[in-house]
Amino acid sequence: MFTTRPTLQGTFGMVSSTHWLASQSAMAVLEDGGNAYDAAVAAGFVLHVVEPHLNGPAGEVPIILARAGGEVRVLCGQGVAPAGATIEHYRGLGLDLVPGTGPLAAAVPGAFDAWMLLLRDHGTKSLADVLKYAIGYAEDGHPPVERVGETVEAVRELFETEWTSSAEVYLPGGKAPRPGELLRNPALAATWRRLLAEVCEETDRGMQIEAARRVWRSGFIAEALVRQSGRPTMDTSGERHTGTLTAADLAAWSATYEAPVTYDWRGWTLCKAGPWSQGPVLLQQLALLPPELPRHGSADYVHLLVEGCKLAMADREAWY
Repeated sequence: MFTTRPTLQGTFGMVSSTHWLASQSAMAVLEDGGNAYDAAVAAGFVLHVVEPHLNGPAGEVPIILARAGGEVRVLCGQGVAPAGATIEHYRGLGLDLVPGTGPLAAAVPGAFDAWMLLLRDHGTKSLADVLKYAIGYAEDGHPPVERVGETVEAVRELFETEWTSSAEVYLPGGKAPRPGELLRNPALAATWRRLLAEVCEETDRGMQIEAARRVWRSGFIAEALVRQSGRPTMDTSGERHTGTLTAADLAAWSATYEAPVTYDWRGWTLCKAGPWSQGPVLLQQLALLPPELPRHGSADYVHLLVEGCKLAMADREAWY
């Protein structure tokens, strides 16, 4: 059946991601002798640079992994709520809902530690080897996609009045990023360079990665995260609040491995992360499908899928 998208085939390796620079970086890692896990980590850190409106090292990441012929595992990079983020705390501030922006909405950052565990346990490359691509694009610049500029424009006032360090990066000269013009993030590049400098004394690859995890949880990065959390900042409640994230929260949490949630469907076993993610929603949608489906693309087919999605999402909202 003809398609304008060619069928991609290969005998060496292949990478797919949401941004071509991340895919290119990952492919470079494979061509340099790295394995799929090394490539994935390199791509993940590049995405932090080139898709900052979608993710970052202080966000979260659900990872589903499997060696060829091996069991499927989930690596949970979703941090917990800080210990101080209690219902009583928010009600004591006169809030009925957690503000959608600002430090009160912050969980313990999970992405960095999960990527480090993946690299330590399954990769072969050094930390410097996989970080150099992100450092390069942050330092030398990259042409941003349109959505970056659109997202920055949507929060321009917040950046200029509250998140001034973000304005320095994403509103240089008062202008939002534009496609075709290089966007740099020297602060992020400097952070990774300092991280590498602080762990370089470790000669063992695994020990070096462990040292990087300590820097994130209790070193200069942790100090910056806690310092920012303690800064009163305007949020969607219309008032300034400080966050609940503490040094103890950062030191106590680490990414973990677990079994996937699975569902057998038409001869396939589908694996997703647990209900700390929205992964089981897809499995629920499959479980709701009848043995025989309406003709693909028909009104009945679309209606069936949409209604199943609504039911599964309702469960997500109520129970996840």
